[in-house]
Formats: sequence, structure tokens, C-alpha cells
Amino acid sequence: MNKIFSIEQTDRIIEMAWEDRTPFDAITFQFGIKEQEVIELMRKEMKPSSFRMWRKRVQGRATKHSKKREFEDGRFKCTRQRQITHNKISKR
Repeated sequence: MNKIFSIEQTDRIIEMAWEDRTPFDAITFQFGIKEQEVIELMRKEMKPSSFRMWRKRVQGRATKHSKKREFEDGRFKCTRQRQITHNKISKR
């Protein structure tokens, strides 16, 4: 990994990598690093136990890879999620 990131950028990359629904493609688009480089950054910046826990959770996860996602465009929306209307959250 040849790129040098500021502390803020590194924190944001780690945050995006931790988020289950943020694909690696989004990190590549925003920061110009590939999935393998994200893994190397995570390995370098995290405690070994935290890295192993993250790696186990992320490995094979469809939502971390755009091509494996069930939905194409937009954001995932739970079927139980209600619409927000007129700045008031609809009640069940």
C-alpha cells in the first residue's frame, strides 16, 4: 500500500469498512484503494483480535460486494421501515 492518508481519512476508511452495508467499491471510489489494500490497512491499524473479528464477519458478505447485492440502486430499506411524512415519523 503506497498511499498515505491523514488520520481523518484513515478513520473514515475504517468506519466505512466496519459498516456492513458500505461496499468496498464505495471505498475504492472515494479513496482510490482496492479491497486488498483496505484489508491491509485494517490489519495495520486495528488490534489483532478486532481485525480477526471484522475479517470473519466481512468475509463472503454479499453487502460488502456490489456485484453480490440483491438490490441494484439506492439504499437497502427494511420492509418494516415506515415512511417519514411531513417531518413526523408514521406510527404503527
